[in-house]
Formats: sequence, structure tokens, C-alpha cells
Amino acid sequence: MPKGFYALIAAQFASGLADNVLMILGIFFLQEQGYPGWWAPLLKFSFNLAYVALASVVGPVADALPKAPLMAAMNWLKSGSVVLLLLGLHPLLAFALSGLAAAIYAPAKYAIVTESVHSSLLVKANAWLEVSVVMSVLLGIALGGWLIGGVHSIQIMGLWPVTDGWVSIVPTQALPAFLTVLLIYGLSIILNSRVGNTMSSKVHAPLRPSALTWRAFWACHLKLWRDPLGGISLYVTTLFWGAGAVLQFAVLLWAQSEMGLSLQQGAYLQAWVAVGVVCGAFLAARIFKIFNARHVLPWGMLLSILMPLMAYTRTLWLAMPLLIVSGSIAGMLLVPMNALLQHRGAKILSPGRSIAVQGFNENLSVLIMLGAYSTLLAMELPLQTIMLILGLLLLCGLVFLQARTKPRKGRFL
Repeated sequence: MPKGFYALIAAQFASGLADNVLMILGIFFLQEQGYPGWWAPLLKFSFNLAYVALASVVGPVADALPKAPLMAAMNWLKSGSVVLLLLGLHPLLAFALSGLAAAIYAPAKYAIVTESVHSSLLVKANAWLEVSVVMSVLLGIALGGWLIGGVHSIQIMGLWPVTDGWVSIVPTQALPAFLTVLLIYGLSIILNSRVGNTMSSKVHAPLRPSALTWRAFWACHLKLWRDPLGGISLYVTTLFWGAGAVLQFAVLLWAQSEMGLSLQQGAYLQAWVAVGVVCGAFLAARIFKIFNARHVLPWGMLLSILMPLMAYTRTLWLAMPLLIVSGSIAGMLLVPMNALLQHRGAKILSPGRSIAVQGFNENLSVLIMLGAYSTLLAMELPLQTIMLILGLLLLCGLVFLQARTKPRKGRFL
């Protein structure tokens, strides 16, 4: 791996860790402030909105600017969103600002890997990235749950109100936890500076107004979708990112409503999915290469069956292995598909633009799925029914893809 690669992985881990702690704290913050339960998925909705709304901008920006300083600047912006939340900015707006930073961060992160790592090592590099992402989810959920537990057990200053002249912080028990998030973002900024110029800093094109238009973006979008291999991988990652976003919140709700667990305990239970994804990513790095990435598709069908089964489970001894197996399948599915998509995207577009197209599609799927999930919850539909609908949608989507892409021998290899 190129010099600076592992510093990038560490910086990504720290940034993702803070993002996931912030999401758990955001859910607690909403509950503390008296918002109804169906608002929780809207935090993720707001966070992901920028990936879609600014899709035509983030790719050219990543291609035109030095990537390590850009990533550091975006972590400063995430830190600013936390400060503004504590100062009274509406939670959805604060998370939208943090999502804006993440939307610009992601193309820079993946582009620097695609430019610096040989294609023969791209699945391995993506496995490292996926493990860092998933470990940040795993430990972020666990740390968020632990911090919430600390909120309930340590009540030194009540609701921690701070008022000093011009500054007034929202009364919240979670102020020390939010300060911890700020420290982690600071660590990520320091690690980004260690990446420096040791990895690729290619500038594919100067930042021109014409490159930022939706017309230019849509041409790139169609080009990647029409590529046989790029289209397959984009279809799969789009489908499963949306499903994964719903699963993240469904597990928390299921743990509280069906298993009788607290938010803190539900966060720990949710972390077992991330443990499985790490295992799946490890297996994918050892088994799959870019030329045979398409062979993982049947695993997705199994995952679409397991998801509704989990919603009907009411015992921990059965729930935990189901969560781990589901996560493992997701890791085996997404790691090679991401590598294939990045390889094809860099070939026919540019790293930044291809990741922007990927982010647009995946996060549009997240927005649609979370919007539908929040609507169904507001309609008081049972969680089991919602998960059954989701599983059927995934299964139908994969059966359609398998039938459409069943190739003549060697066509896609």
C-alpha cells in the first residue's frame, strides 16, 4: 500500500467514529427535547440530503482541490455543526450541515485511494476502507451507547445549562458527550494532516462553473449507469445502502419495542451487525477480485430473507447470530461491488465524479427508504410488516437484476 494509506484509514476511522457517536447522541437529544419517535430517522435523512442535492458539485470539487486538506476542512465543518446544535440550531439543520461536510469528504476519500492504489489491490484497499467504516460504526454505536449510559448515571450538573452573556447553550444532559465528539473530530483533522502529499494529489480538471451544472453531472451519471459492469455494481450498492439505512433505525426500534431494551442496550445490539460486516469484508478481500465481483449477487437474496426474520425474533440468543450473519453477508456483498464500481468509474469518468454519482444514487435510495420508513411508522404500521415489505423489495430487485444480467459465458468477466 502507498505511503500515507494507513494514516488515511485512521483519519477515516476517527471521522466516521464521531459521525456515528453523533447520530446516537442526536437520537437521545430528540427524545430528551420531547420530539416524537418518528423524527429519529429524519436525522439520517437530513444528514444524507446533501449527497443528493449537491451531487453535481462535490465530484468536481474533489477532483480540483488537494484531497487531504479538503478532508480536514470538512471535519472542521462537522465540528461547527455540533457547536451550532448546542447553541440552539434545529437538530435537522445541524445534521444537514454535518451531512454537507460528509458529502464533500466522501469523494475525496475514495478518490485518493483509487488514484493511489493499483487496480490489483483495489479490493484489498476497499476492504481496509470498509473495515474502517464499519469499525467506526461498531465502536461509534458502542461509544454513543456508553456515553448515554453515563448521562443517566452521572448527574453532577443536571441539564448542563451554560449561559454567558452572548452565548447560551441548549440545556442537555449530553453536553460532555457532545464535547467528546468534538475531540474525536479534532483527532481526525490531525490525522488528515499526516496524509499530506504522501498519497496522490492529482487535479483532474480545474474548477469551472460549467463542471458544476446538473447537465454535466447527469451526463456522467448516465455514462456510469450504461456501463455493463458499472451499472450492475451501482444498482446493487444503491439498493443495499437504502436498505441498510432503514435497518440501522429498525434494529434500535425493534430492540426497544420487541426486546424491551433501552436505547443504550439497543445501540450495543445494533453493533453486532457491524461485527458481521467486518467479518464479511475480511472474507471478501480474500475471496473476490474485481473480475469475479458479480458472483456475490446470490448472497444478497439470502440477506433479503433474513431481514424480515429478525423483526419476528424476540430472544437474544437467536437475534445475535442473525444480526452477525446479516452483517457478514452485507460486507461480502458491498466490498467487491464498491471496488468494481470505483475501478470502472475511474476508467470512464474520474475518481471524484464517479464517487459523486455513486453517492447521489446511494443516498437518494437512503432518502427514499427513510422517508417511506418514517411515513409507515407515523401511520403506526407494525415493524414486522415494514421489514417484510423491505425484504420483499430487496428480493424482487435482486431477482430482476439476476435475470437481466445472466450473461452468455464470459460476457461480464
